[in-house]
Amino acid sequence: MTLPLSAAKQQLRSLMKQRLAAVPADSITAQSRRIFESLKDFRPYLEAKRISIYLSMPSGEVQTDAIVRHALEAGKQVFVPYLPRSSLDTPGTPARVMDMVHLRDIQDYEGLHRDHWGIPSIDPATVHERQRILGGPDAQRSDQAGLDLMLLPGVAFDFDESGAVRRLGHGKGFYDFFMNRYLAKTASPANEAKVVLFYGLALTEQLLSDSSGEHIPMGPYDRRLHGLVLGSGQIQETSGSMTPY
Repeated sequence: MTLPLSAAKQQLRSLMKQRLAAVPADSITAQSRRIFESLKDFRPYLEAKRISIYLSMPSGEVQTDAIVRHALEAGKQVFVPYLPRSSLDTPGTPARVMDMVHLRDIQDYEGLHRDHWGIPSIDPATVHERQRILGGPDAQRSDQAGLDLMLLPGVAFDFDESGAVRRLGHGKGFYDFFMNRYLAKTASPANEAKVVLFYGLALTEQLLSDSSGEHIPMGPYDRRLHGLVLGSGQIQETSGSMTPY
């Protein structure tokens, strides 16, 4: 029997939670380091002037601290997630609607306090002073230049028949809703923002294999990604060819 979409996703999340809980901390550290080393030589990252990077939980996913620091030191404009309560009345809108806000420098990053998940988080009192990608009624300005590259987390990843990356999130809809709103905003002929590249960062344990029979269920609003950077140090593009960088 085929499970409904939401039930199938939740079943896979539960399976992945058990799988990731068994990954040793030193393996996550080593895989995160290989991902960082690969990104440093990856052309889309090298050429990106404006990037969005998630700030990682202490365990269970690729750690991004080294990437954030390198990007800031390289002079890139770095944007990180901010999750205010939604003021939108559109059906299906998450309770909190993600935007990406600007990190000024290393000192700004190091001054962030951790939330109850252990994730470094933007102080809401400073948001009105920062550039925001999507903006909002409480924003002094939104950022019209857009993003060049977005590095995303996920619970699990796989590839569809065409080689495009499918992503399973934590179930809140934050990233897919942001990506859909961003793409709708930049689709305007009046907007000159270039096409953003979406890349997932994945521990090897988060990549589902064809032989396992597991696959990521996709709904109409779920976004496929342009590529995946793996804990092995390999980067797989949407074309489906595995390339070591």
